[in-house]
Amino acid sequence: MDPLTLLREYTIRNSLDRIVRANDEFRFGSDYSFAATIETAYRSKHAQQTRRYTLETLVHFITNHHLKHTDYIQNARALRIPAVTLPDRKPLLDYLTGKVQSSDSIVPLDFPNINPQITNLDRTNVQYDSSAAAAAAEPLVSESEGNLIELIRAKEKPIKDREAMLVFTNRDFYSVLTAATKRDEERQRTEALQRKDNIVAKNRIESRGFSTGEDANKMRKMGEGVPIILVPSAFSTLITIYNVKDFLEDGVYIPTDVKLKQAKGGKPDCVTVQKKFSRDRVVTAYEVRDKPTALKSDDWDRVVAVFVLGKEWQFKEWPFKGHVEIFNKILGFYMRFEDDSVESAKTVKQWNVKIISISKNKRHQDRAAALEVWDKLEEFMRSRSH
Repeated sequence: MDPLTLLREYTIRNSLDRIVRANDEFRFGSDYSFAATIETAYRSKHAQQTRRYTLETLVHFITNHHLKHTDYIQNARALRIPAVTLPDRKPLLDYLTGKVQSSDSIVPLDFPNINPQITNLDRTNVQYDSSAAAAAAEPLVSESEGNLIELIRAKEKPIKDREAMLVFTNRDFYSVLTAATKRDEERQRTEALQRKDNIVAKNRIESRGFSTGEDANKMRKMGEGVPIILVPSAFSTLITIYNVKDFLEDGVYIPTDVKLKQAKGGKPDCVTVQKKFSRDRVVTAYEVRDKPTALKSDDWDRVVAVFVLGKEWQFKEWPFKGHVEIFNKILGFYMRFEDDSVESAKTVKQWNVKIISISKNKRHQDRAAALEVWDKLEEFMRSRSH
């Protein structure tokens, strides 16, 4: 079965959740597997005649057809997937959802190594669905059985079973070992930096003469552990635990929905960030969390900053009397797009928080916004240590 017909059947049956991408291929349940970049029989009317939509493009389109075309184009570009053109959207959607039985944009693919009798068949009466294709193929089996079998075998791609789990083309255990070693080195490096930060903080306290008494205990308490930055768990905010590392470390804003599709594994409980674009020899590491309810009383002493939603309920279970006390002890940031309405920041303007504006499209300006966050954070940390 060709991938276009199969995708149409899965769409009509509302079974798109059974289409899973594994590396560079799409798996339709446990029955079929196709390369993500394989060309389908659906051709764009408004492109070159040789331009056929790939399976990757069609799967991305049918799962995101509810988006506005501009949002869909931006999402496709972020994932580096060729997009469906605007004039093709409606006829393609009607075909995939079963509103129409066929389309003049469907041009059957020409397969190699087929008997000339098959190539010269009159295709005008061939309906592009699985039942007609099967009926048309019945008399051909006896005439060119050898060529058809060779064609099928050439197009087949075996899927692993329990007896062949270790078999995979162009893969070996060396890449797995390298990835595991790299993760372990990153973990050890992060732990070493955290230990170094703790030592530096304690040395600063002792150098100021705080060695005994209540003041010394208070200063040590503020210096112990890695500082914590809180971000909202809601996806309606610009900064979440998924994209905070890209923004603060690399100075690039990536939407949360894009990071979710790129993510491997579950949601992290904690992310460690550092100011990479800095000439300082000592760089402080920060923990980023999005579950304030999981913090213990000692953890709250390490909270130094928070990205706010602009809603009072965000601080409902916080151990403070109100937002006045919160923002006297913790540095607040509010991220927004520069062309958002003034009403969206109406509540935030009444709080003691720093509003950080970024562009929706000009990603080269993100670095300046990230630096503004770091400058305010470092200034706050210096004032807190005095």
